[in-house]
Amino acid sequence: MIGYVTLGTNDLAKHAPFYDAIAKAMGVGRMMEFDSFIAWGEMGGAPGVALTKPFDGKEATVGNGTMVALQVAGPDKVKEIYDIALSHGGSDEGEPGPRGDDGFYAAYFRDPQGNKLNAFCMTQGG
Repeated sequence: MIGYVTLGTNDLAKHAPFYDAIAKAMGVGRMMEFDSFIAWGEMGGAPGVALTKPFDGKEATVGNGTMVALQVAGPDKVKEIYDIALSHGGSDEGEPGPRGDDGFYAAYFRDPQGNKLNAFCMTQGG
């Protein structure tokens, strides 16, 4: 079972507010915090997301093909998270909407550092 997913950052203080805003909309906050690492979520709850300065001291880079998917309650919450992401310096990677015909509804965005995320829900069948 995944406890949390970690994304790299070169400026933790600058990029943490992006995740603070999304976590707040999802009903959680910071669950762990150190000088070089912050994790958002709830201990014992669903998997969380963490932002960290690389341990090796080298520059953080974005993983090509890497994405964190945030499961939410419904299409309205997908749009809310997407809007929050864009209003906090994120960039669009795919507006909210249905993907396919199996009830998968998602929006895609990048954080200010370039990490790709999505917010999704199942609207039927899934």
